Amino acid sequence: MVSIMTALWFGHIGTEDKVAVKPHASPVYHAIKYLTGELDASYLTTLRQRGGLQAYPSRTKDPDVSDFSTGSVGLGAVAPLFSALTRRYTDTHFGQQDAARFIALVGDAELDEGNVWEAIADPATKGLGNFTMVVDLNRQSLDRVIPDIAAERLKKFFADAGWHVAEAKYGARLQRAFSQTDGDALKGRIDEMPNPAYQSLFGMTPADARTKFLDGADPAVARFAANYDDEALKHLVTDLGGHDLAELKKAYDECDAIEDQPSVLFAYTIKGWGLPMAGDPMNHAALLSADQIDTFRARVGLTIDNEWDRFSAETAAGKVCDAVGSQINNPAPTQRPNLAVPDASRPPIVTGTPSTQETFGRVLASLADHADIGPRIVTTAPDVSISTSLGGWINKRGVYSHEEVDAHGGEDQLLKWAPSPTGQHIELGISEMNLFMLLGQLGLSHDHHGQHLIPIGTVYDPFVLRGLDALIYGVYNDAKFIFAGTPAGVTLAPEGGAHQSTITASVGAELPNLHYAEPAYATEVDWLLCDAIDQLSQPDGRSTYLRLSTRPVDQASFGAAIERIGEAQLRSDVLAGGYRLREGLDDGRPAVTIVTTGAMAPEALQAADELDGEGVQATVINLTSPTRTYESWRASFMQPVQSATTGRSTSHLHRVVPAAERSRPIVSVHDAASHNLAWVGSALGTRQYPLGVDRFGESGTIADLHEITGISAANITNAALVAITETELDGPQEAGPQAPLR
Repeated sequence: MVSIMTALWFGHIGTEDKVAVKPHASPVYHAIKYLTGELDASYLTTLRQRGGLQAYPSRTKDPDVSDFSTGSVGLGAVAPLFSALTRRYTDTHFGQQDAARFIALVGDAELDEGNVWEAIADPATKGLGNFTMVVDLNRQSLDRVIPDIAAERLKKFFADAGWHVAEAKYGARLQRAFSQTDGDALKGRIDEMPNPAYQSLFGMTPADARTKFLDGADPAVARFAANYDDEALKHLVTDLGGHDLAELKKAYDECDAIEDQPSVLFAYTIKGWGLPMAGDPMNHAALLSADQIDTFRARVGLTIDNEWDRFSAETAAGKVCDAVGSQINNPAPTQRPNLAVPDASRPPIVTGTPSTQETFGRVLASLADHADIGPRIVTTAPDVSISTSLGGWINKRGVYSHEEVDAHGGEDQLLKWAPSPTGQHIELGISEMNLFMLLGQLGLSHDHHGQHLIPIGTVYDPFVLRGLDALIYGVYNDAKFIFAGTPAGVTLAPEGGAHQSTITASVGAELPNLHYAEPAYATEVDWLLCDAIDQLSQPDGRSTYLRLSTRPVDQASFGAAIERIGEAQLRSDVLAGGYRLREGLDDGRPAVTIVTTGAMAPEALQAADELDGEGVQATVINLTSPTRTYESWRASFMQPVQSATTGRSTSHLHRVVPAAERSRPIVSVHDAASHNLAWVGSALGTRQYPLGVDRFGESGTIADLHEITGISAANITNAALVAITETELDGPQEAGPQAPLR
C-alpha cells in the first residue's frame, strides 16, 4: 500500500479528488498527511489511542479528515462509486464543477463481500468514468495465502459489468526481461505458479528461492535463470508492478483516459514488501522485533533521532510534499445552508382514514412545489418506488438519468416514467445495500461536492435489515438523509412473515446519529418529515428513519387532540416524542396508562373504551418518537451521572405523564418487538406490561395477526386488568384457579 499510495498522492490526485483508503493502510495515510503538512507530529505516536489517530480512517474522528471512513470491508470499496454518482447528479442539476476523480483502495479479499458486486452491477453506476477501484492484489486474506485468488475470473466479472480493466502486474525490470531470449518462458512460469508457491519465494534465501522457482519449470526457464546469480534472480522474479511507481502512474493515467466506464486496476503486490515477514501467510498479526526495526531503519537511511522528521522545505522532496499538500489537504467543512423549511406542507388532517405511508407520498408531492426545498430533494428506492407511494413525487419531478433516453411511451403513462437529466428520483435495482450506500453519499453531498441535498429513500421495512451494514456506515460517517421503512410490522397482514418486520424499531431506536419516529396519524407524518428535512442542515441534526404503515387510520382522535391541546403545543409534543392522545377521567376508579406507537393507536383507543366499561380509567400516550422520548429521559440523569452533581432536568416523558399518574401501571403496545418500549415503566418508576411482536408472523387479516401476536385490543384490555389487580410477587407463588379475562 505504501507504493500504491505514494504513486497516487505524489504523482496523480489533485484538489477535487476523493479517495477511500483501505482500512489497514491507515498508518500510510497519516504518514502522507504528516509529510504534506496536514497532520501535526504529535499525532504520529497516538495511533489507536484515546484522542489520537483512529485504527482505521475516519472522516469524523481523525484530525486529518479522511474523505471516507473505512473499516467494515466492502463498504469503503464502493462508497466513492456512489459519491461519483452523487457528483454526476449535482453537476447535472446545479451546474458543472471542477472535474473530480473518485478512487477506492481495496484489498483483494474485500472482493469476497457481496455488496461490492451489487454496486458494480447496478445500472445507476453505469458510465462513471471518473471512478477507479485499485485492488491491492497481494493474494492474502487475514488468515492465509488464498490458494486461488482467480484474478482472471475477477477481471472478467468487472469487464462483463461494463468496467474498464487495467493491471500493474509486472515491474519494469521483469517487462524488460520478458523481451530477452527465453523471456516468454520466464513469464509463463511466473503466471502458472500457484499463489502459495509464489508467495513463499519472498521469505526464502536467494539460493532456496532459485530452487523453488525452477522446481518443475520448463528447461527454458533454467536457461534464462543461468544468466543471473541467486540474489539477482530472486530480485527479478519478485519484481511486481504494484511496487513500481512508474508502472502504477502509467496505470492510473490509463484509467483516467477512460471517460465512459468505471475502471478497476489490479495492482499486484506482496504483503509486507521489503520486510522479513514479506509473503508470510501469518503476517497479518506479525510484529517486527527490535533488531529487525533497527536493521530496517538503517536500510532506509534513518536514525532514531531523525525518523519522525519531515523533509526539509529546502530539499527537492520537501518541495514536492509542500506542493502536494497545498493541492490535496482537506479544507475545514462549512455550515450547510439554512433552508426555509415549513412546519408542515398542508393544514392538519382531522377527517378521513389515510395511512401514514399514503400521507408520506402526498407530503412529498406537496414539498415538490416548495421553492427552497423542492429542487434539493432527491429520492431513491430499490425497485419499490410505486409500492412505497413515491408515484406523486415522480410524476412531478421525474426519474433521473445522466443522459437522455427513449422512454418508449413512459411519459404518457399514469405514472410518468421518463428518465432524463432533470429527474430527481434515482431508481436502483433490488439491493438495499445500494440504497443505503447511495443515501449515505447523497447525504454527504454538501461536504464532498458543495451542494446541500435532501436525500429521501424508501424501502420495505423488513428489508432495512438487509441494508443494515450500509445504513450503519452512513450514519457513522455523519451523513444526513431520510428514509421511510414501509410498510412495517405484522399489520401488513396478508403478506407472509418474511415481509412483516419486528426488530427494525429496536434498530432505529438504538443506532447513534439516527432519529427513529413512528407516526400514527397523517399530520404527525407531515410535521415529522418537515422537521427531518430541517434537521439535515442543522449542525447537530441527524438522519431520520420513519417507520410507516399501509393501515387506514381514522383521524378523528387526532383532531380531538388538537382541540384539547392546541395545534402549536401538539406539534411541539409530537416532535419531542409523544403526547396525550386520550385523557382518562380522574374519578377515583382504578387507573392504567396505555402507551402506544404507530399503527397500534386504534387498538389502544379501543382498549381504553373497553376498560371504561369495565370500571377502569385509561389514559393513552402516543409516542411518535420513542427515540426522542428515551433520549430526553436518559439525558435527564446522565448530566449529574457524568459530572457527579445532584439535580436532574425534567424529561419529556415526565412532562407528558404528571407525578399524580406515575404510580399507575403501564401497558405498552407496539407492532414491533415488545422490549422496544419496555423501558417506559422504569422511567416512570412503576410496573409495566409490554405487549409486542415476539414471534415471526404469517398471512392473515389484521385482526388475525394482532390476536396471534398478542397485540389486539382485547390483549391490551386483559393486560390492563391484570396490571391493576396483580399484587407484588415476593417469592414463588402457588398456581391457583384463574379468573377468566377477555
